[in-house]
Amino acid sequence: MSAAFDQITQADDGVSLSSPGEAQDFFALLKPRVMFLVIVTALGGMVAAPGTVNPVIGLAALLAISVGAGASGCLNMWWDADIDAVMARTANRPIPAGRILPSEALAFGLTLSIGSVLVLGLVANLLSAAMLAFTIFFYAVVYSMWLKRATPQNIVIGGAAGAFPPMIGEAVVTGDFGLTSIVLFAIIFLWTPPHFWALALVKSGDYARAGIPMLPNVAGPAATRRQIVAYTLVLAPVAVLPALMGFGGLIYLIVSVVTGLAMIGLSLRVLHVTEGEPANKAAYALFGFSILYLFLLFAVLLAENGLGLMWALPKVLG
Repeated sequence: MSAAFDQITQADDGVSLSSPGEAQDFFALLKPRVMFLVIVTALGGMVAAPGTVNPVIGLAALLAISVGAGASGCLNMWWDADIDAVMARTANRPIPAGRILPSEALAFGLTLSIGSVLVLGLVANLLSAAMLAFTIFFYAVVYSMWLKRATPQNIVIGGAAGAFPPMIGEAVVTGDFGLTSIVLFAIIFLWTPPHFWALALVKSGDYARAGIPMLPNVAGPAATRRQIVAYTLVLAPVAVLPALMGFGGLIYLIVSVVTGLAMIGLSLRVLHVTEGEPANKAAYALFGFSILYLFLLFAVLLAENGLGLMWALPKVLG
């Protein structure tokens, strides 16, 4: 554990009652990049859902969902501060760097968690609020406190937390969820392992120092590369389903096929390029493109459904 983390832990035990953290440090606790993806995917679930919602209610619900996602990220950082302190990738996060006290992060995360669930329940419905509460619990407790340090399948099972926002979005609109958001859930769920395992291949030393049983450290890089390809081969056709089911249009079909083939190509490159810096570059390329891939899929869904550009396949092909 780093000296900085030792210092803030001691401060949290009573030497100091406050930290030097500024607004941007508290914002960083929310994992804003993850929040942005949650906003995009939750909004995708809302616009693809059958039915409509008042724009003011929809905006308030989306804000509550994004704050709930940020709250779960904050609680994750609070719990993981000890391992963040020994990993180069995360050592400068607000808690291990000493800018925010653990107790402050915990209070901040719990306050936002409770507030976001209550607001969503008030502006939308109880089902969406209950699903948001479960998502926060799943990420902060099931994944962060248990799975992450217990099993190399942490990302696979824990990935469900990041896949729930489209289902919450549909629940906001309809008071229920159905096949539309389940398919969107499946896309994110299948996307998560190749996305994170690509990074884990490069950062395996970091994870080893922190004692996190990521797949490359437990099963080895070769097995990880094979699983990346396997998940990507399943992901690519599943990602086409929205077009085949009618809530994604012709543009979505083209984008999902082209980007899906690119994902497969990059995963195969990861499989075959296994030595030295070229292997790291191949893994980084897959990791970076996977973010763009998910964003493009949901951005096109938003454009087609939200902006009235929807072309259902039966009309195009008929």
